[in-house]
Amino acid sequence: MIERYSLPEMSAVWKDEFKFRTMLEIELLAAEAFARQGSIPSAAAARMRRKACFDLEEIKKIEESTNHDIVAFVTNVSASIGADAQYFHAGLTSSDLLDTTLGVQLKFASAILSRGLEKLLVSIKRRALQHKRTVCIGRTHGVHAEPVTFGLKLAVWYEETKRNIARLKPASKEAAQGKLSGAVGTYSNIDPGVELFVCRKLGLSPASISTQIIQRDVYANYLCVLALIGSSLEKFAMEIRHLQKTEVLEAEEPFGKGQKGSSAMPHKRNPVICERICGLSRLLRGNAQVALENISLWHERDISHSSNERVIIPDSTIVLDYMLNKFTAVVDGLNVYPARMLENLDRTGGLIFSQRVLLELMEKELPRPKAYDMVQRCAMRTWKGEGKFLANLMDDKEVSSYLSKKELERIFDLDHYLRNVDTIFKRTIEKKIS
Repeated sequence: MIERYSLPEMSAVWKDEFKFRTMLEIELLAAEAFARQGSIPSAAAARMRRKACFDLEEIKKIEESTNHDIVAFVTNVSASIGADAQYFHAGLTSSDLLDTTLGVQLKFASAILSRGLEKLLVSIKRRALQHKRTVCIGRTHGVHAEPVTFGLKLAVWYEETKRNIARLKPASKEAAQGKLSGAVGTYSNIDPGVELFVCRKLGLSPASISTQIIQRDVYANYLCVLALIGSSLEKFAMEIRHLQKTEVLEAEEPFGKGQKGSSAMPHKRNPVICERICGLSRLLRGNAQVALENISLWHERDISHSSNERVIIPDSTIVLDYMLNKFTAVVDGLNVYPARMLENLDRTGGLIFSQRVLLELMEKELPRPKAYDMVQRCAMRTWKGEGKFLANLMDDKEVSSYLSKKELERIFDLDHYLRNVDTIFKRTIEKKIS
């Protein structure tokens, strides 16, 4: 049975061999179900199971004249069965095979993607714990804000990856559907029990109701979830791309022995994997948009969705699988430069402590607008290159009338910003996953 096959590589799930092998299993299970109901001889179902086979090259040749892949498949398999072929594909329509096969393919594809997400989660956790207290500057609008730790950055990725794992589960379950309900979904030539039997054997849920097809909002939802996961990976990769800029250089994707960054400039070490991930994320979002367009079809079915689904569904799963594997390798081998982080942290001459100065002045019962203007006055001097922020605060007579030198020096203490790191880690990275 299909459910007993070991987990293949993602590309194998979408090859013709897998597709037609699954279709053949659906047909043989349907015949077995018919035999159980007494609709066809049990001996015929047994002979079909024993004799039925297909030839990919022959199917392609037949399709050249029929211009219909399912007719070509049925014709080819029927030839291998012989006289019992009269019972083969009885009561079924093409979409019974196509959509049920798609359900099996997405079942396998989802398992592969889930495995990839779990591996990424483990990798992020390891690096986050490693850099739990590696201090770096936090940035808002691309501008230095206040100190954070590199571990906290990774903890954000960890939580988002957990959410993506949680999002994929229901979307995968919904996509793992099958239907054997005939030309317009009324079971006119097939008993609903046959559908139930086949789907159970394949590990699928039978569609509660269908037309000639399973409704396409199911696959639109699935591809939207894949696009969302891809967008998260883009977000993570974008952060590394920024941190790898020459003038920042706080972290850098791994650069292998013998790797070349440029055909013209031997010094180059470019974030090519992260850039690739960002580009592929756009492809996933584009495919999701096409899937949304597929929801609206004429009446019980047209085939405007069929051609593009042969591209967007396999491609989206293959692309996301690739992205997960590549980004996990980036996280595992990420070069992190704590000394550079501290160097960058001090680039603004202590301006990152401005909020604490403001709050301390307000503790002295100064109105916020007045305190803000006092701190900003000293900060703007530092922005202009006129000394360090702490020195400017100490030199400011109005500020120093409220805050002593000792109080100001205490404000410029990095440990203040790390005091809740343990709390954040306990409810994210260090929290047991139920």
